[in-house]
Amino acid sequence: MHNFQNLKIWQKAMDIAEQTYLTSSEFPKQEKYGLTDQIRRSAVSVPSHIAEGAVRNTDGEFRNFFGIASGSSKELLSQMILSHRLNMISKDKI
Repeated sequence: MHNFQNLKIWQKAMDIAEQTYLTSSEFPKQEKYGLTDQIRRSAVSVPSHIAEGAVRNTDGEFRNFFGIASGSSKELLSQMILSHRLNMISKDKI
């Protein structure tokens, strides 16, 4: 078991989730239950899965949850790229 709050990867994922919330607050109101909601759920999923995996009993379980977190990060990236393509955010915010 790991203390997830001490993991640099968890700390960085929390920073990304926070920045994602701030960035998505600038999205059009009509996206509140669409892309905004989806992006926020993906962003929260990354540190959440890292934290859950860190308190599991085996390294194999931790690796499994880390893999899920990695998948969520790619989901978030895809959604941010789409947001840019829809002119909702600038490329530097991705």
